[in-house]
Amino acid sequence: MIIKGQKINDRYQIIRLIGEGGMANVYLAHDTILDRDVAVKVLRGDLADDEKFIRRFQREAISASSLTHPNIVEIYDVGEDDGNYYIVMEYVDGKTLKSLIKRRGSLTLPEVVDIMLQLTSAIACAHESFIIHRDIKPQNVLILDNGIVKITDFGIAMALNSNELTQTNSVMGSVHYLPPEQANGTGATNKSDIYSLGILMYEALTGKVPFKGENAVEIAIKQMKDEIPSIIREYPEIPQSIENIILRACAKNPENRYNNVMEMHHDIEVALDKDHENDTRVKYEFPEHDFDETKKMPKISRTGSRSERNKVENADDKKDKKQTKIMLIAGGIFAALVAALAFVFLIYPKMTRVPDVKIPDVANKTVIRAEEILQEKGFEVATKTQSVYDEKIAKGKVVKTNPQVGRSVKKGTTITLIVSKGKNSYAIEDYTGKNVYEVKAKLETKDINVIIETKEVTEDENYKENLIISQSVEEGKKLKKGDSITLVVPAFITTYPDFVGEHWSVANIENFCIKNNITLNKTEQETSSYPEGTVLSQSRVAGTKVVENTPLTITIAKAPKKVETPSKDDDKTSNTQTPDQTGTSTQGPNQ
Repeated sequence: MIIKGQKINDRYQIIRLIGEGGMANVYLAHDTILDRDVAVKVLRGDLADDEKFIRRFQREAISASSLTHPNIVEIYDVGEDDGNYYIVMEYVDGKTLKSLIKRRGSLTLPEVVDIMLQLTSAIACAHESFIIHRDIKPQNVLILDNGIVKITDFGIAMALNSNELTQTNSVMGSVHYLPPEQANGTGATNKSDIYSLGILMYEALTGKVPFKGENAVEIAIKQMKDEIPSIIREYPEIPQSIENIILRACAKNPENRYNNVMEMHHDIEVALDKDHENDTRVKYEFPEHDFDETKKMPKISRTGSRSERNKVENADDKKDKKQTKIMLIAGGIFAALVAALAFVFLIYPKMTRVPDVKIPDVANKTVIRAEEILQEKGFEVATKTQSVYDEKIAKGKVVKTNPQVGRSVKKGTTITLIVSKGKNSYAIEDYTGKNVYEVKAKLETKDINVIIETKEVTEDENYKENLIISQSVEEGKKLKKGDSITLVVPAFITTYPDFVGEHWSVANIENFCIKNNITLNKTEQETSSYPEGTVLSQSRVAGTKVVENTPLTITIAKAPKKVETPSKDDDKTSNTQTPDQTGTSTQGPNQ
């Protein structure tokens, strides 16, 4: 038994089991030499002693390792370690196409075209290397998150030039995708893969397989006899060109199918072009039923010699006996296989059948209540929910489920709840007069970008700090996630008062300048018109903005100096002296 931490070939360290198959188990491992994660397929222990299975297992590796294509899982190594036969493959972290179809119901037409183009390209590469996949089904198709498709499990692939495979292998593929020639034991060709690709394309578009039955035998008979249902009758939106591809691929008579996969690939490439909008339904050239799959024997010449006729007759007898023996062996194997399949697909499913249940409507309910309702109906509920915006359903309540309401699915199916994130839009209010930071925090919870701008106002205007005075989006308008709104708040500025007059003292002006970091210059002017100390003028106009470190000059009134009045004695002296002093000059030469 392979356990976690065990090393295969002292190189591939097992991390965990990721898949179980009929022939082998698949493990996620780490290549300790090349430092990369790989998938290791190990032959089941109960089969390791069976030489036939070992040869088949090794043949898988040899066949698939020769294939190099971006849509085929790459084979890195093959070997045996302590009785464990293993294949080392590329590790692909993706979902199977089957699980994707099951989860979504069906895929869109562009998605199916893209997937089929990748698959047909990969299968064409295999056919060029003389390898038939023989087990094409959605379970063997991996879808990566980036949309790349990888086909895996060439476990029952057959080299066209190999003659070692037994007839048992011809019916090992899943019966829902089994070509008629494999169902009746004739054997597989490259056209068998084309048939399986057509069935897979049908299922991807509709979400269901075309042929159903109570058991494998019934389904196999339908594969051989029933015409594939018309997609257009149920899905009129699918173009005729797409249905024609499926009809050609799924023809009962291989002669009516595509000659090779690349022909199918080309038709898919151009199916949605305008040139094919008016295509008519394809008509088969060869009969679909009761066609002769055996080669006709040459006629015996009646004119030939007796010995020649005897040789031909003996050869025919030997050939008939050989064919009879082969048919008996094949018939015995097929009968045993039918019995086993009848139990697996008929008896066992009835014993373990799980009834279908419609998914109830849990919209507009809390997650807890929705889980209770679904669990009461027998469903599992995914631990992780998905979220979407919804204009009607409140945040935190269930919008819908995946799979969707009303679908009939098996009890035990896991249901994912899709929960409302609330409205994707938010109605704007009138925020004037409200605190800008409180409003900003509220809007940012709605994923709305908030821009804060300021507007210069004076202190005497009727505004308060941090209170919004205007906004860029009107009240009632709705904003969505990522939209922006601008909120305007006041930025208070100081202006120069009117200092002129007696109402401002020089001391108060000095205090104003100190407070606002203004350089004050004072000049004086003598005047008797104003009281001393009155401000006569100022260098900065009243009402203009105060800027720090700028000078302000004021002119202050100052009383004029007093003129001294002469005394009476001084006047007498002056009068008596004047004639003596000035007599000569005032009287001049004419006296």
